[in-house]
Amino acid sequence: MSRRPSKPQDKLVYAAVWLACFAPLVWLAWRAFSGDLGANPIETLIRQIGVWGLRLLLVGLAITPAARILRKPRLVRFRRTIGLFAFSYICLHLLTYIGVDLFFDWGQLVKDILKRPFITLGMAAFVLLIPLAVTSTNGMIQRLGRATWQRLHWLIYLIVPLGVAHYYLLVKADHRPPLVYAAVFTALMGWRFCDAWQRRTRS
Repeated sequence: MSRRPSKPQDKLVYAAVWLACFAPLVWLAWRAFSGDLGANPIETLIRQIGVWGLRLLLVGLAITPAARILRKPRLVRFRRTIGLFAFSYICLHLLTYIGVDLFFDWGQLVKDILKRPFITLGMAAFVLLIPLAVTSTNGMIQRLGRATWQRLHWLIYLIVPLGVAHYYLLVKADHRPPLVYAAVFTALMGWRFCDAWQRRTRS
């Protein structure tokens, strides 16, 4: 039987997870400060913040398969933290777009949502993500009940493909990155389907 990590070890691992989640934002801030965001720095900044939000959503989805395959169930502890960081990045992505690109022109925002499909999909994903973030606390899990909470959080399986589609329609030339994320999501869903099937056949 494996030894349960001590509290200092737990805190050290949590600190490493927080640093890893913060690192992309620090890196982007440094690139912005040093003028290394290309010919259109605002567009690059908005896009990269959003991409990191999508990446963290995929990392969150990958935690359960990793925990099962590696036989490290305690990895699941970090799923909520990573999910909240993903939500924070996506909020910052949206805020940067509204504040820096549109200068808080709410009328233009509404026009973009109605007329530009990639923004429509992105906003839909964001709206669906809000209840997941709001119900991420232990208190909300107790109020909703574990079964209801889990059903609500199945929205992630719709949010991620919406985010991938948002990214795919956003890029004008190189579609390989969003296609890679689509393939990763498909693989993760395939693993979940196979795992659920095996569990059903054993029961």
